[in-house]
Amino acid sequence: MLYYEDLTTGRRFQTASHTLSEDEIIAFASQFDPQPFHTDPQAAKTSVFDGLAASGWHTSSLTMRLITASELKDVANGLIGMGIRDMRWPRPTRAGDTLRAEVEVLGQKPSTSQPGFGVVQLRWTTLNQHDDIAMQLETSIWVARRPVTTTEPA
Repeated sequence: MLYYEDLTTGRRFQTASHTLSEDEIIAFASQFDPQPFHTDPQAAKTSVFDGLAASGWHTSSLTMRLITASELKDVANGLIGMGIRDMRWPRPTRAGDTLRAEVEVLGQKPSTSQPGFGVVQLRWTTLNQHDDIAMQLETSIWVARRPVTTTEPA
């Protein structure tokens, strides 16, 4: 298990990678973000993206999947999000792009109202195969503190 005490400022985590196909991009967008530049390769050619682009929400969802399959899957009470700040997609994700994520611990603060928990600030960065940033955000998660163990005198 990873507890609050294990998520120290500066610690970094890496994920595996996933290569997106055109079919995946269209299927996700058809269900969750049905705009022509995400669902129709022909129409996308005349869009601001100059070709089919994955929805930013697809990139974000895939990032979550990669993170929950990484070492961070072992956070004691799960990855309980408290909010997101500064989410951005500086470039489109395309079919054939291979994405991976890096997570950096930015800081921690113990809870004053619930001493068994703390808040950990993280930066998620999703990179493509060229190490270009496809998505980045900052988030805070609610994390259990390591249980205090006591030993009884012999």
